[in-house]
Amino acid sequence: MVKSSVKRVSFFAAFLFLFACSSANNKPLLIGFNSDSTAIVFKQIEQSGLLELQQLKPGDSAFNNLVAVLQTPSEKDTSINEAPVEGRFSVTDSNLVFIPARPFVRGRDYLVITHLNAKFGQMKDLLVGELKNRVKPQQKLLTR
Repeated sequence: MVKSSVKRVSFFAAFLFLFACSSANNKPLLIGFNSDSTAIVFKQIEQSGLLELQQLKPGDSAFNNLVAVLQTPSEKDTSINEAPVEGRFSVTDSNLVFIPARPFVRGRDYLVITHLNAKFGQMKDLLVGELKNRVKPQQKLLTR
């Protein structure tokens, strides 16, 4: 009887700790082309992550570990092989911008994979026992 009460109290304390550590005002990371589709913009990056990005030097390989942009085959053009898109990163006061070495091609699909704002899971994942031991990257398919 005492053991089950202790287990319930410790589970509840862990639940409150995890809930307290998560920010209720988290906004999802927004990934999309800029207005003229010459770059990919990452908006609503968590403030602590943005500060870390601003401290990196422009050619730092850490950017490539955080963000990957891949040219992918689409239903319209299946002859294209999946290949990384070369480019550089620029950090502004509130965004991260990926500028490709060659312009994005109209009608082509680009897969963006990023660990920015990544988490181990959400509260619902914890409650249903689906919390993973790895960070899940975000993926977004963009069509130029």
